[in-house]
Amino acid sequence: MAPMRIWTAALAVIGDEILSGRTQDRNVAQIAAWLNVQGIRLVEVRIVGDQTAAIVEAVNDLRARNDYVFTTGGIGPTHDDITVDAIAAALGVPVVHHPQALAILERHYARRGEQLTEARKRMARVPEGAALIENRMSGAPGIRIGNIFVMAGVPHITAGMLDALTGTLEGGTPLISRTIGCWVAESEVADLLRSTEHDHAGVVIGSYPFFRDGTGGANFVVRATDAALVDTCLADLAARLVTAGYTPVDGGI
Repeated sequence: MAPMRIWTAALAVIGDEILSGRTQDRNVAQIAAWLNVQGIRLVEVRIVGDQTAAIVEAVNDLRARNDYVFTTGGIGPTHDDITVDAIAAALGVPVVHHPQALAILERHYARRGEQLTEARKRMARVPEGAALIENRMSGAPGIRIGNIFVMAGVPHITAGMLDALTGTLEGGTPLISRTIGCWVAESEVADLLRSTEHDHAGVVIGSYPFFRDGTGGANFVVRATDAALVDTCLADLAARLVTAGYTPVDGGI
């Protein structure tokens, strides 16, 4: 049987405010979860500052080895919103005003009784040849060019753009996961986890320790693209933990 095709994506989070710690990113989690539903695995995330060369390097590196690349941040109306220019430089194409984006923005600001200023027109700039990603929240659209998706940095706007993209990307089988927890130090069951994963081809077991009220434990997440494989492995793991003298908790602790 031929190996299953795994579709991958990478994410470049763009912004000095993320690197400075002033803003906490929330897009990684929501993009990763959304991608999994589309049958695409987020395999790498990079955080880069507002520097053209850094963005160009990250985008070109990530798109060369992944099916899709997403970026968040840096597509607003101010001078430091340089993502569009960097993406265009990475692809070797000029930046143009997208006529549909201009029309969308003009309608958006007209409804508010405001003018489409030169600064606001910056949000209609795209690498030549790009298509738009609908933005129902603030008017300014996202950008799709080739396998690159340029999205807002504001999480709720990004969520809307993801919703607009739902079902439009080619992907594989979503990754399924189930969890059991146990009040045990993961070091005490490391060999048990390794042998269980080895005995269930196609399954990956992740171990995530926690400490509460002076007591340690761990949650074990079983992942695969086949629900039956996940269930079989999870049952076996639970049985092995019981045999070793521990009490597993379905759903995690």
